[in-house]
Amino acid sequence: MENKPVDKIDFNKFQGKWYSLTSIPTALDKKWRKTIENYTLKDGYFDVYTTYYRIGDDEQKSIKSKLFFYKNQPDGEMKAQFVWPIKIGYRVIELPEDYSYVVIGHPDQKYLFIMSRKPTLDSKLMKAIADRCKQKGYDVEKLVSQEHNQ
Repeated sequence: MENKPVDKIDFNKFQGKWYSLTSIPTALDKKWRKTIENYTLKDGYFDVYTTYYRIGDDEQKSIKSKLFFYKNQPDGEMKAQFVWPIKIGYRVIELPEDYSYVVIGHPDQKYLFIMSRKPTLDSKLMKAIADRCKQKGYDVEKLVSQEHNQ
């Protein structure tokens, strides 16, 4: 299986609340838990408002970022920007028709995020998603739970 972005995304359906359930985290978010991302569609990008808890801290934190998409690329090929002017690869590699969950990967398989519209996902479905990600070259042994169900 190739680590390819999805071709078409209805950006209006994609916006809204996403619970990050499990991830191969970046350096920025590796100590985050109970992460929730809210996407608001703008002209040519999403404003992303993320809330999270740092491990060992009871105070909710937040960060704002942007997610850019491009006209001459598949809809799933995007760039995330947390600090201007740096943008990192953000690749939607799996998205069902009902937009109930999304799998976000990276062009070099460095990072992986499985997100859902709800704080949990059926365990069989999670295993099937992880198996498909492994076939696409991701080291799923590095997946870390975001602990939404605790």
